[in-house]
Amino acid sequence: MEEGEKMGTIRVPKIVPSPGNDCKKIEEAFRGWRTDTKEIIRILGCRNSSQRKKIREIYQHLYNKPLTDTLKSKLPHDYLVFSDFKKAVIMWTMDPSERDAKLANKSLRKKKGVDHLQVIIEIACASTPEHLIAVRQAYCSLYNCSLEEDITSNVSLPLRKLLLCLVSSYRYNREVVDANLAHSEATVLQEAIEKKKLYHDEVVLILSTRNKHQLKATFECYRQNYGNSIYQDIESSGTGNSEYILRLAILCIDTPEKHFVEVVRKSVVGLGTDEDSLTRAIVTRAEVDMMKIRAEYFNIYKSSLDNAVIGDTSGDYKDFLVTLLGGKI
Repeated sequence: MEEGEKMGTIRVPKIVPSPGNDCKKIEEAFRGWRTDTKEIIRILGCRNSSQRKKIREIYQHLYNKPLTDTLKSKLPHDYLVFSDFKKAVIMWTMDPSERDAKLANKSLRKKKGVDHLQVIIEIACASTPEHLIAVRQAYCSLYNCSLEEDITSNVSLPLRKLLLCLVSSYRYNREVVDANLAHSEATVLQEAIEKKKLYHDEVVLILSTRNKHQLKATFECYRQNYGNSIYQDIESSGTGNSEYILRLAILCIDTPEKHFVEVVRKSVVGLGTDEDSLTRAIVTRAEVDMMKIRAEYFNIYKSSLDNAVIGDTSGDYKDFLVTLLGGKI
């Protein structure tokens, strides 16, 4: 069993119907005056990535059309809540690398502020090396240019420098830690923060090349040696875009579950719901580390993430998100 499967929340049935049978059931759900959305949720919401891939392939073969195109045309869209439901189902049904490539492209098209760049940070820093490469390949196929090219065109210095190195990274993916290196690089980071040279070449090199276990050890050495967490010291050095993006990158490398807790929390607290952010957090992490995110949410807020989602959503959209969280509808 892969780490993502142990940390994910979707409930795949013990006996999974054949992809062909799933396709026929899905097609039947589209017939009639209104799509049987409960059936769509029951099937697609309870299949893992490889199973959904087979469903997409066989659906294309049986009906000579992409499943995502059919979902776009057949899922209800006359009310706002259904629009959110449709977006979530299509995002979930897509190939994960293609989905993240589209999320990255959409984020780079936004010109105001830097909040949207957190999507790029999530993909670069909270993904496996293999997934990041797959996203970059999918990006080239979809947009006839590289993710790096679009970052260069749409992001200004100094943020561009860090983002380019992060998305181009291929980290070693095993637990190997050099304690002496962790201490020496903690010193490099501390000096850069103290001198307000956050994007110094050595800082960018450390964050974009070291394996995540090595970086976690470095951040822990930082805390032990200098009395504060690296997050505290970055925040103390300023509150601008450079500080925000650097803290976000380190958080997504060190403890991505804490970052996604805050994405969910900000989505559901206050007036209205940020459906785009909520959908992105649940859809992209349901097969990765949603168990950790749920545990961290409870640890911080002493309340259930699931209940927060249920209390702030409704209809098919709520039912679909609850299904991805492992609940029953």
